[in-house]
Amino acid sequence: MTLFNPFRRVAKDEEAKATQHVRTSEERSLVIRLDCFLMVFGCVSQVIKYLDQQNINQAYVSGMKEDLNLNGNELNYFTTYFNIGYCIMLVPSQIIMTYVRPSYWLSGLELIWGLLTGLIATAHTAQQIYVLRAFIGVCESSAWPGMMTLFMHWYTPTELAKRMGFYHSCQAIGGMMANALQTAMHTKMNGKGGLAGWRWMFILNSIMTVAVGLFGFVFLPDYPNKPNPRAFWFTARHAEMAMERLKRYGRAEPKPVSWAGARRTFTVSWLFTTTMFELTDISQSWVVYFIAALYVSTVLASYGYSYFSLFLKSLKNADGSARWNISDINVIPIGGQAIQVVFVWIWALLSDVLHTRHWLIIAQAAIGLIPCIIMSVWSVPLSAKYFSYFISYIVLGTAPLIFAWVSDIIPHDPEQRSLVVGVAIAMYYAVSAWSQVLVWPAKQAPHYKYGWQTSIALWILVITMTFALRYIDMKYIIPRRLALIKAEEQRTRSVEAGSSSVVKTNADESYAER
Repeated sequence: MTLFNPFRRVAKDEEAKATQHVRTSEERSLVIRLDCFLMVFGCVSQVIKYLDQQNINQAYVSGMKEDLNLNGNELNYFTTYFNIGYCIMLVPSQIIMTYVRPSYWLSGLELIWGLLTGLIATAHTAQQIYVLRAFIGVCESSAWPGMMTLFMHWYTPTELAKRMGFYHSCQAIGGMMANALQTAMHTKMNGKGGLAGWRWMFILNSIMTVAVGLFGFVFLPDYPNKPNPRAFWFTARHAEMAMERLKRYGRAEPKPVSWAGARRTFTVSWLFTTTMFELTDISQSWVVYFIAALYVSTVLASYGYSYFSLFLKSLKNADGSARWNISDINVIPIGGQAIQVVFVWIWALLSDVLHTRHWLIIAQAAIGLIPCIIMSVWSVPLSAKYFSYFISYIVLGTAPLIFAWVSDIIPHDPEQRSLVVGVAIAMYYAVSAWSQVLVWPAKQAPHYKYGWQTSIALWILVITMTFALRYIDMKYIIPRRLALIKAEEQRTRSVEAGSSSVVKTNADESYAER
């Protein structure tokens, strides 16, 4: 364990609470209930969300392109309009969720985007799909960051990365389902009722999404200090234990995002010292900008895997016929998505077991450079290109590690955590909305002029930023966080001692009067 985390001794005092505390049977029961309801709903919802989000790619290669006469970069624009809607609503959604119960907000939006997904089955032009995709993006923007924020409130540092990783892996499961369902729809339903197989896919997605969304009204527990009264599986004692767990690990209780919280998040104050520029405020306002840049870089660096289907569709036999049929194009990427699921779990489990985030992010970046270099060269055997696409799925586990690290860095400020998560993801979608058309234009498939080279630069940036954040964390953030926790413990003891003194004084006076 020391081999992977040589700096662990610096955070020894902070981790002592996690390693020394033994969970009671009541606390274990709470965690099991959270896993059975919060996690199960989140994971199933994430599978359906990603299925709804990615089925446009499968539909494109399964008949939509020909049916709607899509001959340009329409596929890129489908993603662009989705990203625009997603980006616009993401941060407002994170703020609204601190005022409106998540069980209402997340579940209600899931019902709406489910209905909108079904309407794509009726589309006859690219322009109609642009509009629907934009509004689907608005509604779906609440799901992933909202659930990640809820996990930060309910799980402890030694539980968090595993849950985030498992939840994040459901994206790949959704992608696998999209491929498998599109294959089934094309094979079994194509032409039924006068509808193409890809149209039936959107109808089925809509039904599944609405059904799952209804469960959220009773499965989501809301917040530890404001539990969901409809959550039949959650008791008042569970709420007390949840608050005790927050206090034990120095986590502040959830509260609505205020203007003061927004200022703490976005306004950076600097103090010049003889050694370096250093933050004057424990809130660490710079975190939102640093984490946003790191997260955007990791996601964009690994984005080449998304075009595996276009690569397969472009391959020809010697006689000019397609090497793979539509079913093959939908099925082959399932192998890569299975790799993604396994490795997201591995990275997340290692993070909690080894008590490290940074080394695992750096390891993924180093692995990610391999396919980027191979595909940049391009003049390599076809087997090397297949290898590159499949190995790209290994490095899709950075997001749970980054956001678990955020929870470690700012445990005392739930307002800032909510905004950091929202801003980081919104920045990705804002950049992705225009960059994918420029960097990965569908017309250039399968050989992109700048795509893989851009990924090389981004992976190098990720490695550099991760080392920088680790240095800042070790030298400044952890000592400051420990000092804050110690000061809070001293304040609590002083208050308790004062209360005891008052009680004793009152008792003495009462005795004297008698």
